[in-house]
Formats: sequence, C-alpha cells, structure tokens
Amino acid sequence: MSLDQNDIAKLARLARVNVAESDTAELSQRIGDILNMVDAMQAVDTTNVVPMANPHDATQRLRADEVNEVNQREHFQKIAPQTADGLYLVPQVIE
Repeated sequence: MSLDQNDIAKLARLARVNVAESDTAELSQRIGDILNMVDAMQAVDTTNVVPMANPHDATQRLRADEVNEVNQREHFQKIAPQTADGLYLVPQVIE
C-alpha cells in the first residue's frame, strides 16, 4: 500500500506531528512498508492456533488471598475531617 503526500499530511495533522515536506517521501515509504507487513500478517491462517497468555507458557505464582493487616478503620477515621456510618464524607464535586 502506498501513501501520497496528502495522506502523510493528514496523518501528521491527526497525530499533531510536524512533518517537513522533504521527509514525506521517506515517511510514505516507511509507513507503506509497515502496512504491507500488517497485510502479510493478516493473510496468515490462524484458525487452528490456540491463543496464549504468555509466549513462554509460564504460569504466574499467586499468593493465597489472606488478610494480613489488622482493621484500623476507627483509628484512621478519628483523624478524618468528616465521617458518617464508617464512610469518609467529602465535598460534592459533580452537580
């Protein structure tokens, strides 16, 4: 796929990037190469390929979900400016 100078100017405007006129030819070629690679990758048949979460088939060790801190709600709410029913009261910011 090839891009002309108008396409490059539009992409630069959308990306809010300043591209010099002298760089548009090289940029057009490089973006075209990337788009051709994407087209080649989309042409690959992946119907029997199982998706993987990790390329190394590694599993993540997870720790047990256990409470390891004591409840300090009352201690922290004593120093809060305003609380009610165990909740912190804050000024309304959205009307």
